[in-house]
Amino acid sequence: MIRKVFFACQIPAIFVLALMVGLLMQSMSIPTHSRAQKAAITTLRFIERVTNNTIIDNGTHGDSPGDLLVFSNTIVDAAFLLNAGHSSGFCVRTIIGTAYDCRWTIFLTNGQLTVEGPLYDHADSTLTIVGGTGTYNLARGQMLIHARDTAGSAYDYTYYLST
Repeated sequence: MIRKVFFACQIPAIFVLALMVGLLMQSMSIPTHSRAQKAAITTLRFIERVTNNTIIDNGTHGDSPGDLLVFSNTIVDAAFLLNAGHSSGFCVRTIIGTAYDCRWTIFLTNGQLTVEGPLYDHADSTLTIVGGTGTYNLARGQMLIHARDTAGSAYDYTYYLST
């Protein structure tokens, strides 16, 4: 009699344990929507015409860590014809003659896009899009910057926005 009661109590406990494990495994599974689908990418292309860059020499005279590059430049369309807005930002020199760490915003008629990341002196740079406003209020992705000439008078901005 005691054996039967003991065995009868174990069956519901095993059933409850199996049910809990099953529910836990189901809750940990990845849904087949949103996460499994690839995000659509929107590409925007602009050109920054460098007209207002200022270097603030901090610390050791000349190019040194901590120097600031501050700017506000004109942004035009990819055909270099129409004014699309302006940029405003700053960069801190981190590696002499090689790289800055930057944060800037471009102001367009339908919103703003803000980026952060490295700006290399002699190579293309990829920065993170950290946000936006207006049409770009949910903006995420990356921006590629490419110097159009060795003088640094203009830069191609290519934004890859994830939607």
